[in-house]
Amino acid sequence: MRNVTVASVQMSMADDVATNVAAAEALIRDAAGRGAQIVLIPELFEGRYFCIDQLPEHFERARPLDGHPTVEHFRSVASELGIVLPINVYERAGQATFNTVVMIDADGSVLGTYRKSHIPDGPGYTEKYYFNPGDTGFRAWDTRHGVVGIAICWDQWFPEAARCMALQGAEVLLYPTAIGSEPPDPSWDSRDHWQRVMQGHSAANLMPVVAANRFGLEQGAADRAITFYGSSFITDLTGAKVAEAGREGDEVLTATFDLDGLRNRRNGWGLFRDRRPDLYGPITTLDGSTGPRTPGAR
Repeated sequence: MRNVTVASVQMSMADDVATNVAAAEALIRDAAGRGAQIVLIPELFEGRYFCIDQLPEHFERARPLDGHPTVEHFRSVASELGIVLPINVYERAGQATFNTVVMIDADGSVLGTYRKSHIPDGPGYTEKYYFNPGDTGFRAWDTRHGVVGIAICWDQWFPEAARCMALQGAEVLLYPTAIGSEPPDPSWDSRDHWQRVMQGHSAANLMPVVAANRFGLEQGAADRAITFYGSSFITDLTGAKVAEAGREGDEVLTATFDLDGLRNRRNGWGLFRDRRPDLYGPITTLDGSTGPRTPGAR
């Protein structure tokens, strides 16, 4: 039996990095105090969600990973508390900029990085202006407390990403997130849809999902604003929510799972045994084609 306790941290963001780092650390310590061994905090937690606007000055937020002060700070926190702590930052690498997770193991070592693969581009979520598409591919990380797969926000809408991580041996899927209202239609509430798509990844791969979102109203430079709706959650291996935060308020959610028991359930269910990758070719194409295109063919 390998029990692991995971935590989802929900928080709001201030304008300055130091305030957000301190707030995140306090919530992380709270989670560790409740026995959490893997702790997830929201996407781009260092500041307000700047992708509401397209302003060139926001590129100044990007920092190289080598010696990154926020990463170095949380390496020390992870080592002190003995926790796995993925940290999401705005990375500069040469002339490229990425939305990046640094995977910190429980001894404070950096296992590597994941760069967000799917980059959204809609009103209020204009991330293609700021981020290059990630080039790391999806990975599963063998940490002290289990094998972890992690993807970022818009990645969570794509079942292929979850399956890639599961096939590489992930035992838990983590999704740091920044999602809320839709500026073109504030009456459109995507919260339940957002949760259900990840619950589907959980059920299809028979493993827990941990999602950590921010909350609160964040105003852009003009009239555009987003109300981030919180509602962070943790599922069991069937996709059922076992812990859920409200739409507002700092919260720390925890849940404990027997990783060996989950593996036995996956083996017994047969989902991976009965896969037919030889038939999945259309997934690897943009238009769903299975071979050379013929005029008039579908």
